[in-house]
Amino acid sequence: MCGRFTLTRGAEEVARAFGPDVRVELPEALRRPRYNIAPGQDAAILEPAREDRGRVLRARRFGLLPGWARDPRMGNRLINARAETVARKPAFRTAFRRSRCLVPADGFYEWQRRAQGPRQPFHVRVRGGEVFAMAGLAERWRGDDGSVLDTFAIITTDAPEPLSAIHERMPVILPREVHGVWLDRSVEDPAVLLPLLRPFPPEWIEFRPVSRWVNSPTHDDPRCLAPPEAPPQLGLDLEG
Repeated sequence: MCGRFTLTRGAEEVARAFGPDVRVELPEALRRPRYNIAPGQDAAILEPAREDRGRVLRARRFGLLPGWARDPRMGNRLINARAETVARKPAFRTAFRRSRCLVPADGFYEWQRRAQGPRQPFHVRVRGGEVFAMAGLAERWRGDDGSVLDTFAIITTDAPEPLSAIHERMPVILPREVHGVWLDRSVEDPAVLLPLLRPFPPEWIEFRPVSRWVNSPTHDDPRCLAPPEAPPQLGLDLEG
């Protein structure tokens, strides 16, 4: 599962990380660093521009709302799509074929259950802290009253060791060399797309425990990344 993530760079820096053809079309509130992006909130996603060959950073709401949904609250449950079933699940299969996106991040959170006490949050990132792209799906929903919601979900896969000691799932992180294929709307064949959705090499991942301040989705500030209030007793190699 991936229900919270970070993007602590400003919008222009994020755009530069994905290439010179990326335009920023974000409201001011999404141009600042984000420390705790949660379901139901708007976030920046990268998708093909509609009018030309470029790409654009655009706002969408976290939680996919299929075009056929009757209740907009359905999006609250569809934050993740499993790589193993994304091509055939009714909620995701159309977006998988026709409207894929990239979800920029520089980290995500997972919570580990403990034998006693509350779950311990961890911040997971690509080694070195660089911006990366999670595989995403995008949908546009139109209500009977004429309202429009642009939404997205994140695709997940099995987490490799040692990250699996925290949580068995993680977002699919797409390497730069496959971004073009993933965003190409002319590619619809699952035989081409599904092999891209593989676990990220564990040697490129690092993680550390953070403060339970992040537990509240209303908290979106650097304290989310602060060290935990007490050292967790987890028996993990936190360098890995």
